[in-house]
Amino acid sequence: MITPRIDGAALLADLHRTAQIGATAEGGICRLTLSPEDAEVRAWLARQVKDLGGDLHLDRIGNMFAHFPGTDVDLAPLGFGSHLDTQPTGGRYDGILGVLAGLAAVRALQAAGRSTRHPLCLVNWTNEEGARFAPTMLGSGVHSGTYALEDMRAATDRSGTFLGDALDALQLAGATEPGETVLAAWLELHIEQGPVLERTGRRAAAVTGVQGLRWYELTLSGCSAHAGTTPREDRRDAFLEAARLALAVDKIAAEEGGLATFGEIAIPNASRNVVPGRVALSIDLRHVETAGLDQMEARLRDLVDAVRPGIKARLTPVFGNRPTKFAPEVIAAVEGAMSDEGLPAFSMVSGAGHDAVNLATITPTAMIFVPSRGGLSHNPAEFTADEDCVLGAQLLLNAVLRLDRGGALPQGAKRLTMSNPASPALAR
Repeated sequence: MITPRIDGAALLADLHRTAQIGATAEGGICRLTLSPEDAEVRAWLARQVKDLGGDLHLDRIGNMFAHFPGTDVDLAPLGFGSHLDTQPTGGRYDGILGVLAGLAAVRALQAAGRSTRHPLCLVNWTNEEGARFAPTMLGSGVHSGTYALEDMRAATDRSGTFLGDALDALQLAGATEPGETVLAAWLELHIEQGPVLERTGRRAAAVTGVQGLRWYELTLSGCSAHAGTTPREDRRDAFLEAARLALAVDKIAAEEGGLATFGEIAIPNASRNVVPGRVALSIDLRHVETAGLDQMEARLRDLVDAVRPGIKARLTPVFGNRPTKFAPEVIAAVEGAMSDEGLPAFSMVSGAGHDAVNLATITPTAMIFVPSRGGLSHNPAEFTADEDCVLGAQLLLNAVLRLDRGGALPQGAKRLTMSNPASPALAR
């Protein structure tokens, strides 16, 4: 029996081709969800699926499911993939490597004349980045039941465009109900987006889970005043209080073994000679354990309750994900795939959120990481070496084959009907 191997040249050609869709002058990609560029790369993917003989179906939130048959029609499909959308200043690997590696895996199986018992399902999830529509991981969230379909169709971008209207305008909403495609397991290949693999000299990792996060909006209200005539003791400076709180929260995160980030800060009607009377800032707390998040939040609330006299503070929770632990049987398949390629065992927890977080709530899930140079991502200079991209795709294929041989996955999942056609927009 021929051992299926990834065609590295074809995978790298796909990476190069798709990097031209939404290419920016800086060498990166801007391919926002449901933009013309997103529609173009979706149509490209649809053509590749057709060429491989797959059946493409879209659900009502625009998630793309490419189905390839297995030899046992009673088994649920093994799912793999990621996302095609990017940040406004995105790179050419984040998300799309997982989708293209899935294509490469199917090609390798076909070239080797190898059939799997399980059907296979390659997925592109809608709006993973959350750069145009909030929240992040939106499409997989609707699929998993984390979010309601109509609520997410009502999400708006900064111009006031509804996600549902954008879907309908591009004819990218399918007939399949979210969640109808039931998967036996989910595997997601992704660049690490951090420095751990590069610093430790590792070429890949089995990802065992994703740290939890909680987002807040903090508003501090003091009193606007003249910068030159208001004595220090009379000032109710909202910005200085925000700065003091930010430093204190960062110290708390360090003590608790977590992370704190203040990605957005705004001073309404700011002027260089006015003491800021109002400041709004975002707070992002992350930790690998729920107890750690709870402790950081409790200490944050204590700080907010103890703001200096003359300042009013309001802390509003806006979003959160619990720490996610992936399935041991799927992690084991990834570890076995690494052993197949002569790689030493190495596992880690993801610092960033991924669609796998939502999939883990409904099906056995794990991820594969390959290195990011300098730990850089969401940046035009994002880079993963060609040989690591090809290795990641081979690990994905190896892990799929290991799961296909195993007997620990759900056997009674709903059978797919293949009755819902793909969107006409993808047939162009």
